[in-house]
Amino acid sequence: MNTKAIYAACLFAALNICTLSARAESNVQAQPYAYGTHLDVKQVLSLTEDADPTCGVVDARMTYLDSAGHKQALDYRKLSDNCHDGD
Repeated sequence: MNTKAIYAACLFAALNICTLSARAESNVQAQPYAYGTHLDVKQVLSLTEDADPTCGVVDARMTYLDSAGHKQALDYRKLSDNCHDGD
């Protein structure tokens, strides 16, 4: 077996491992927030909310890394970003 084939096989295997780990991280099951829930947040990765053009309460999700470096997600309810002072 020649060297190019060995290098290609190693590169292919490494790319497959990276792809599988990225897919596993993207399928994080979100936990619903309840008052008093202990949060272990080291770094917030994203904050999203339902697209609602009016002011009101919407569903939101925070995706974050915990202190162990594991990706977590939390579903909660909040006042829409479309609400401004005086609305």
